[in-house]
Amino acid sequence: MRVRGVKPFASAVGLLFGLLCAVEAAKVNKHKPWIETTYHGIVTENDDKVLLDPPLIALDKDAPLRYAGEICGFRIHGQNVPFEAVVLDKSTGEGVIRAKDKLDCELQKEHTFTIQAYDCGEGPDGGNMKKSHKATVHIQVNDMNEYSPVFKEKSYKATVIEGKKYDSILKVEAVDADCSFQFSQICSYEIVTPDVPFTVDKDGNIKNTEKLNYSKERMYKLTVTAYDCGKNRASEDVLVKINIKPTCKPSWQGFNKRIEYEPGTGSLALFPSMHLETCEEPITSIQASIMLETNHIGKGCDRDTYSEKSLHKLCGASTGTVELLPAPSNSANWTVGLPTDNGHDSDQVFEFNGTQAIKVPEGVVSTTLKEPFTISVWMRHGPGSREKETILCNSDKTEMNRHHYSLYVHNCRLVLLLRQEPTESENYKPAEFHWKLDQVCDKEWHHYVLNIEFPAVTLFVDGATFEPFLVTEDYPLHASKIETQLTIGACWQGGSALMTQYFRGNLAGLMIRSGKLENKKVIDCLYTCKEGLDVQLPEEVASAVKVEFNPNQSSLTLEGDDIESFEKVMQHISYLNSRQFPTPGIRHLRVTTTVKCFNEETCISVPDSEGYVMVLQPEEPKISLSGIDHFARGAAEFESTEGVTLFPELRIVSTITREVEEFYRDKLEIMHNLDTCEVTVVGDELNGDHESLEVDLAQIQQRALEMSSSNVGMVITGVNTMANYEQVLHLIRYRNWHTEALFDRKFKLVCSELNGRYIMDLSGHNLANMHQSSATIVIVVCVSFLVFMIILGVFRIRAAHQGTLRDQENGKENEMDWDDSALTITVNPMEVGLNPSKTQNAPLLPSLLLLFMCPLIWIFSQLNSYFVCILVAVRSTKLSNFRDIALTERSIDVIHKAQTSIIEAWNKIIGSLLKLLV
Repeated sequence: MRVRGVKPFASAVGLLFGLLCAVEAAKVNKHKPWIETTYHGIVTENDDKVLLDPPLIALDKDAPLRYAGEICGFRIHGQNVPFEAVVLDKSTGEGVIRAKDKLDCELQKEHTFTIQAYDCGEGPDGGNMKKSHKATVHIQVNDMNEYSPVFKEKSYKATVIEGKKYDSILKVEAVDADCSFQFSQICSYEIVTPDVPFTVDKDGNIKNTEKLNYSKERMYKLTVTAYDCGKNRASEDVLVKINIKPTCKPSWQGFNKRIEYEPGTGSLALFPSMHLETCEEPITSIQASIMLETNHIGKGCDRDTYSEKSLHKLCGASTGTVELLPAPSNSANWTVGLPTDNGHDSDQVFEFNGTQAIKVPEGVVSTTLKEPFTISVWMRHGPGSREKETILCNSDKTEMNRHHYSLYVHNCRLVLLLRQEPTESENYKPAEFHWKLDQVCDKEWHHYVLNIEFPAVTLFVDGATFEPFLVTEDYPLHASKIETQLTIGACWQGGSALMTQYFRGNLAGLMIRSGKLENKKVIDCLYTCKEGLDVQLPEEVASAVKVEFNPNQSSLTLEGDDIESFEKVMQHISYLNSRQFPTPGIRHLRVTTTVKCFNEETCISVPDSEGYVMVLQPEEPKISLSGIDHFARGAAEFESTEGVTLFPELRIVSTITREVEEFYRDKLEIMHNLDTCEVTVVGDELNGDHESLEVDLAQIQQRALEMSSSNVGMVITGVNTMANYEQVLHLIRYRNWHTEALFDRKFKLVCSELNGRYIMDLSGHNLANMHQSSATIVIVVCVSFLVFMIILGVFRIRAAHQGTLRDQENGKENEMDWDDSALTITVNPMEVGLNPSKTQNAPLLPSLLLLFMCPLIWIFSQLNSYFVCILVAVRSTKLSNFRDIALTERSIDVIHKAQTSIIEAWNKIIGSLLKLLV
């Protein structure tokens, strides 16, 4: 073994160790830079310098070594940080933070981010660079007073009541856009307008410095400015308007005293903008009553003005009702002498002044009423005397003064006397039924219905049921053959033959219905008004306000505790009149209000509010009756069983005229009902021995109409459509089975609506005769003859000549209007047979002349019976009416040419005869 090899190995190991030591000695950047953990800075907006506390300084333990002990920079961490960090001195590590751009405090008042420092490493290339820990930086942006105060509103308004001083009338408010507390706060307000009795405090509250007077100034206009705490004034001053109201008086506001109602427009809101002025008094509850006064309209309100009998039918009452106070007419004339309301805008009523009474003719109603039966009447009666006042009485006609049944008023009591007819038993039975009612003497219209089913009697007043408070008994009447007399307005005393117990008041619609009671549904229908108050409750307040109506809806009562809901209900109250042609005029309106307050001592009192609804005049319809006004028929047709149809082409049309523009009017055809058409004879009455007016009764009853006839004409009654009336009038026929005695016959047709409403005022006051129209027809009755009687006296020929001249003169009147003409039946004198007994003393020469002329006259008469009829009729009618004789246009032309020649020839013949006779 050789020892010499160990030495070289040891040398190598030492060399390697030395090299490692040299490398380790070369690493001089041993430490990381150090900075504070938190910094706070302040920067002023619009500036970039940031004042930090503590200052930004980074330290490195490797100092004073170059690079390793120097600070090369700062790095900021965060998103969108508007700052940068800059090294001022690498050896000392001093740096600053500054804003990259100008800052805006109003956008962001504070910024927070992190920062790190890093050294220069071990050489110029920055190798082996070390970083410090991250420090948090909080920077606050200081505000500059760059914005001026701005008011929130462009102007301010307030209303105050005179005579009061307010702690605050209103508050103005301004804002400042600056971000700092100092510059964004409004420190004071100022009233710029001089010499006004108002002041404003630092919070913007404006109040008056003295009591205000409405008569002195009704409105003040103030200019107010504001200052922020940096003494910046508002960019624009604000205008403040303060209205002065008179001393507050609790009342309903927004109430129109006159409210116009246009007929046919449905419901009309009465208080659309109404509200209650409470003068700031706290209200706990409120009650209001709205009254619509309609007592002066008709019988207490606006109802259909058909006859009471027609109204019973419309309401569904069965047949058998007899009207005891009908409107005066040819068929019902027993009410002619009674004073009436002199108009038909509403229903017709009769006045009894304590001296008038009427007797109902025999046959109108049965003398012994069949039980059960009903009596109904409209009555207006005031406080009367202590005497009995009879409405209706059935008593002995002669010898005795027994009252079989009667209805009378006595000391504000309504009394029904009902004596039983003779029976086998002589026991006491109920005889007098007494009701004590305020309605009897309140001077208002009320509807009374008595349902009698002995021994029970039920009274309905305005649809409400009343039981008698007293019933007295009496023996039945003794048997007697004395007839009875039915009277109205007093009671007939048969023993002394005079009237007693006169009634003082108004009556209308007195009806008796025998054999059946009136049901409640019909009674309510008869009383129901066509006008009244209505309210449609909004859903949101329906449960907050209680609403109650009276039976005829002329008044309603509201109760509630929330004023806002109460006012909404008031604004939905409306007036409604469902009549097609309502009664025009004023309906007074009154609102009565009662309130309750928290403090009863200072509770307000709301005065009544009054106004009226003016129902305007409805657009009145004009009923026009049109058709042919002249036609000719052969005598055989008049004598036939069918007779001659009076109105074969009658047309009933109703129109109203409306103003479309200022100078233009438009006629609109409307449909409504008629209630009467009357055909009357103009001149002599009908002779029942040989002439009549006839109609198919089955057709009338099928249309729920009624017919009555007399020797003066025919009346068709009942509320029905114009079409049904047309059809019935087409069926009316005229018969005459003794045409030789007929020379002319005139008829007149009158149709009306609403019981004759709108009648022409003959004194010159035109009430627009729109619901009545008359029509006339001229009927030429031509009697064809085969032989012209030879023996005729001089005076008979002269009469015939005068009749011919009269026909010729009438022929000149080519125009004949349906509203003015008369229904004329004319018989040709040539066609009437002569009575020989009237010419026995005639001279011989006229007879011979007549005999000589007879063949020529016979030729004329035999041309054609219709031709001769036309010859007579054409002189009093228009050519266009020849269509009623069913002639063709060619035939008309031929006859028109021939009639002139025939008339001339006939005139020459008559003229020659007259000359010879003279």
